Amino acid sequence: MAGTATQPAGTTEPTRRDFIVVAAGAFAAVGAAAAVWPFIHQMNPSADVLALSSTEVDLSQIAAGQSVTILWRGKPVFVRHRTEAEIAQAKTDDTAVLPDPQKDADRVKKPEWLVMMGVCTHLGCVPLGQKGDFGGWFCPCHGSHYDTSGRIRKGPAPTNLPVPEYAFLNDTRIRIG
Repeated sequence: MAGTATQPAGTTEPTRRDFIVVAAGAFAAVGAAAAVWPFIHQMNPSADVLALSSTEVDLSQIAAGQSVTILWRGKPVFVRHRTEAEIAQAKTDDTAVLPDPQKDADRVKKPEWLVMMGVCTHLGCVPLGQKGDFGGWFCPCHGSHYDTSGRIRKGPAPTNLPVPEYAFLNDTRIRIG
């Protein structure tokens, strides 16, 4: 075999065929990703769903002692501007025997503003505000009583009214969600 170079045993140089195989594999991977992307992208939430994912509330219109109900993700959210007496009562109730123990300070970011979901944790009813035995909320469907911090005090509800994720944008605005 005249004119052929011999290579040491165990070493091979890349050939043109190796390059073509690697290039074809990379081209196929990019093509597969481009074909699959529309299917993955269609699973992202639509613009109308993203618009419902958060809402802003103007607190300047809520007087001390007043509550408003905001709809967020199709559920009511209670925003209460608590009075000094309600804040003091909530702090006093921290030491009471509670079915779902939670301190008032853990439920609020600013003591004067209470933000919580307005859905009873027993069967999903909407409690009435400033009613019941503890001056907070009362669910007339099955008799759950909540205090001025939204903690369950009496009745069949297993847990406190949940506090949604929220943040103060400034002194007069919050974003829920």
